[in-house]
Amino acid sequence: MRLPRTRPRSLAGQLFAMQVVLIAAVVAGCAVFAYVSGSAQAEQTATRQVRAAAVAVADSPSVREAIGTPDPSAVLQPYAEQVRRDTGIAFVTIMDTERRRWTHPDASLIGETFLGHTEEALRGETFTETYTGTLGPSIRVVTPVRDGDRIIGLVSAGITVDRVSSQVREQLGALALAAGGALALGGIGTYVINARLRRHTHGMNAAELSRLHDYHQATLHAVREGLLMLDGQRRIALINDAGRELLGIAPETEALGRTVDELALPAPLTGALLASEARVDELHLTAERVVVVNTRPVVGGERRGTVVTLRDHTELQALTGELDSERGFTQALRSQAHEAANRLHTVVSLIELGRVEEAVEFATAELELAQVLTDRVVGAVEEPVLAALLLGKAAQANERGVELELAEDSLIDDGALPASLAQRDLVTILGNLIDNAVDAASEGDGHGAAGAAPAQRTAAQGAGRARVTVTALADGRELLLRVSDTGAGIGPEEADEVFRRGWSTHGAGRGLGLALVRQAAHRNGGSVELDRAPEGGARFTVRLPLGDRTATEVTA
Repeated sequence: MRLPRTRPRSLAGQLFAMQVVLIAAVVAGCAVFAYVSGSAQAEQTATRQVRAAAVAVADSPSVREAIGTPDPSAVLQPYAEQVRRDTGIAFVTIMDTERRRWTHPDASLIGETFLGHTEEALRGETFTETYTGTLGPSIRVVTPVRDGDRIIGLVSAGITVDRVSSQVREQLGALALAAGGALALGGIGTYVINARLRRHTHGMNAAELSRLHDYHQATLHAVREGLLMLDGQRRIALINDAGRELLGIAPETEALGRTVDELALPAPLTGALLASEARVDELHLTAERVVVVNTRPVVGGERRGTVVTLRDHTELQALTGELDSERGFTQALRSQAHEAANRLHTVVSLIELGRVEEAVEFATAELELAQVLTDRVVGAVEEPVLAALLLGKAAQANERGVELELAEDSLIDDGALPASLAQRDLVTILGNLIDNAVDAASEGDGHGAAGAAPAQRTAAQGAGRARVTVTALADGRELLLRVSDTGAGIGPEEADEVFRRGWSTHGAGRGLGLALVRQAAHRNGGSVELDRAPEGGARFTVRLPLGDRTATEVTA
């Protein structure tokens, strides 16, 4: 039969046992030290007391006078007993130099020989000894009685060891009571502290806490989502590697203990992190990323805080934009296929009617019209990705009644763009700029019709067919991508909002295109500029370095 595995004692329990043993050892050590020092002090006190009594009696003139009388005991015995009672000592014995007693607490022993040593006193010295006499073991002092230079007697005063021990025992009782109180108080305090520790550690032992810490650290570094924990003062209490990356905090920067305001994040994102209420799947922009923010306040414990999770939405937004472009291409191709079928039917019908020359003329005109832009794009832009993008966007624009033209000074040779310049970023930048320009040109009030003057809006609408002009130029040092439209333009008061908040005139949930343009330009060390086009609409200019690329600030 296999015995069940015994779970190790919790950390709080181990600390409690250790602390109780430590407190008991300290109290016991203090008690022993106090007892030893108290015993020594009691013995020293008793010695000083009997020495003072013996010396005082030996120096008394009445004692010297009594020693010279025929019966010294008659005078000295009452005197010695009075001194003994007044000082509280055990005995005061006055004797001659032959050690014959003149006084003793037991009067029947007067005249007998003193039990103890007297050699040093007879030499004129005062000494102390512990000796067992008629009253039992005692601490005694023996001193000479002088009459000038002659020693005429000896005085011995003493206190029994039992009396000294009884005094120590009285002190020991009070000491034991104090030690017991200290032990009880220490035990109660230790129990309270460890009960609180047990609650905080959830009854786990040291090995479990260590394992939990290892798992905690491994999880923080392994999880792909950003995790940020703020304390009650909105200071960073915890942040993982993904959180640092998504918020743009350098690995060498000390983030713990800093407030959210010190991170220099965009104002809307800072507001979301500092909000007291929960936020669910909010889309926010940083300098280089689009992040989805979820926050949940922590209630309970000693402090309130906030748990924040961050998800990178940048790639998803780019893929969504590419999917929208592909969907637009498909719709344009479907529409063109329908138009081609109509034109083919027209050509066939003309031939059947015998009007061959008119059929040839009609077909040739349609072919030339479709081929002009293709030849222009292929001849000027040899970068296949950009060329394909321009042709596809031209088809989309044409279906919406917008003419897309390539500027005469456009030129990108094959191989002019370095491999380090991501093609996806080029598609993001040029594709979003063209989409916004086509929207503005086709709607007439475009990017910022509400912010444009009425005269400008009228001029833009009456200038002929809506048009978007694209410039793509690589001169060896930088790549220039410029897109202008014939829309109403953007008012100066809205220029900052366009990039900072993903501004849009199409309502909530839109307007990330220009923010993605800015982020892509920033990632590649470039810049974005916004001004008014000669046609009256908006003109966006993106410059990307092709040589030694260093990050520059995006301007608007």
